[in-house]
Amino acid sequence: MQTLRLERVRELLKRAISEVLRREVPMSDCGLISVNDVKVAKDLQSALVFVGVVGSEPQKKKAGAFLGKEAKRLQTLVGAVVELRYTPRLKFIADDSIERGNRVIAILDELETKPPEP
Repeated sequence: MQTLRLERVRELLKRAISEVLRREVPMSDCGLISVNDVKVAKDLQSALVFVGVVGSEPQKKKAGAFLGKEAKRLQTLVGAVVELRYTPRLKFIADDSIERGNRVIAILDELETKPPEP
């Protein structure tokens, strides 16, 4: 169970990272990048950032490469916005939970529209 402080830091980082990504990442090249979740270590030294990318397959690959290459710079920009003693080291991880959820919804919709078999 996370403490209240870790939860607050997690939400603060999630908002700050989302805003930095919105400003810094070219949407035409990398698609729309959304921060789905952030997991912060108990010592606040590192954070796993789960991101989803809405776009074509080449855009998803570019987004992954961009986030991997620019992680330090993005961490510096987040550190300028978030006032913590140490800015957590950011590690970006692709998260396809939104796509899986959309696929489940599509399957459920398909099942509802099929006439029942006698």
